[in-house]
Amino acid sequence: MELILISAAFLAGFIALKLNLPPLVGFLLAGFGLNAFGFESDSTIVTLADLGVTLLLFTIGLKLEIKTLLSKEIWAGSTIHNVCSTAIFSAALLCFKFLGISSLAAMSIDQILLLGFALSFSSTVFAVKSLQEKGEMNATYGTLAIGILVMQDIFAVIFLTASTGKLPEWYAIGLFALPLLRPIFYKVLDWVGHGEMLVLFGIFFALVVGAGLFELVGMKPDLGALILGMLLAGHKKASELSKSLFNLKELFLVCFFLNIGLSEQPTWSGFALAILFLLLLPLKGILYFVVINAFKFRVRTSLLASLSLFNYSEFGLIVGGLAFKMGWMSGDILVAIAIAVSISFVLAAPINRYGHRIYQHSSHWLREHAAEQLNTRDKLINPGHAQILILGMGRIGTGAYDELKNRYGSISLGIEVREDAAKQHREEGRNVIAGDATDSDFWERILDTANVKLVLLAMPHHQGNQIALDQLQRRNFKGQIAAIAEYQDQLDSLTEKGVDAAFNIYSEAGSGFARHVCKQLQPSFSPPTR
Repeated sequence: MELILISAAFLAGFIALKLNLPPLVGFLLAGFGLNAFGFESDSTIVTLADLGVTLLLFTIGLKLEIKTLLSKEIWAGSTIHNVCSTAIFSAALLCFKFLGISSLAAMSIDQILLLGFALSFSSTVFAVKSLQEKGEMNATYGTLAIGILVMQDIFAVIFLTASTGKLPEWYAIGLFALPLLRPIFYKVLDWVGHGEMLVLFGIFFALVVGAGLFELVGMKPDLGALILGMLLAGHKKASELSKSLFNLKELFLVCFFLNIGLSEQPTWSGFALAILFLLLLPLKGILYFVVINAFKFRVRTSLLASLSLFNYSEFGLIVGGLAFKMGWMSGDILVAIAIAVSISFVLAAPINRYGHRIYQHSSHWLREHAAEQLNTRDKLINPGHAQILILGMGRIGTGAYDELKNRYGSISLGIEVREDAAKQHREEGRNVIAGDATDSDFWERILDTANVKLVLLAMPHHQGNQIALDQLQRRNFKGQIAAIAEYQDQLDSLTEKGVDAAFNIYSEAGSGFARHVCKQLQPSFSPPTR
């Protein structure tokens, strides 16, 4: 059976990829196809699917700082949307009930409200994978969408805990001590180094310390993985840890999408009801746009975030599954939710892929906020009189900034991806702002680069410098561009792509070291004898 599942998943994922759809769409359809031929999910598939979701939430936590959830656009925005969408869906479902839709006719108002609540969620798995494929996890709209999804996950976990009637154990209060253990977690993360031990550390903390500990005290394991990830988010190796778990997480998530299709046998009544649910989906997207835009985000940010959330959620299935188990919901309703979730993924995939084009075609009739009223996280960037942009303010970028300041005065603007590091630079007297130069959203926010004559690509990763170079060329930047690289093939690649000057950081460091030694020590040498 395992060979058939692997083969079906590979073929369906490959076909979806060739059709410019995310592979997860193929995995879903493979699950439904296998179900039609009599295959069913088993404990192995379910276990691997649960591991995938747990690792996904852990890696989300690694990229999400707690202060992000405390911003009003996240906690208030997600709460407003959840309440309003539940009310709107419930009102629409009540109309369907009074129109005599058979599956809904027998449901009470409480059950209708529960169904509306289940449909109000958007998919964390789908949105994260879509953002990762586009490389826009760190975009303003990406972090906004992820923050809202995390809050929705918390709402779902609270509901699941409350609906089972099982309260956490009294000693669950000890979980509040976890932040106090952060220094110990950091120290262990430092000690494990890199390679396989780093991967094992991530699995251990996600599944044992996070999920296992929360399950032990009677709480949802996935919430534990998310919180443990958030506690580690501030560590310098958090990004490396997330990347080391990426392929393992992706493999397990294949089982998650297969499991959705394998779990339920589609019926005609369920399919018909799913179509009704899908007709309501645009209401969810419009409400997302209205709520996000109300917090003074740009139209582009509001629209792209809404498109990322334009789907139904696997948590809706989980809520529906619990309601079915408790006798609050019929099997037809659960099947309808499963089909609606699956089809919403199929519909959302191309919509997200062409999200930037959708914005370009619709921006002229969507009203934009005045520049001075924009949310702080989404304000336009004015380089002012800066003639030099330094992308990446690490050791090399900082050294370049200081040298250029000594030579030409304060004509440089540094771009640093971390807000805390940018703030430290400003306290030290440098003109530095926070921004991700590998993010197309960052370049959309820059007002004018007419004064900029030179751009230094000083980011530590070659791929980041390449992406920034592509963004500059896409905007027809007319000034000069210089970049750093570690290897000769990277230098050749940058030169071929139009960089005016490319420097090998190791050879340049050696030359600089020699110049520094000669200047400081002023050694006296005898000419070589022949």
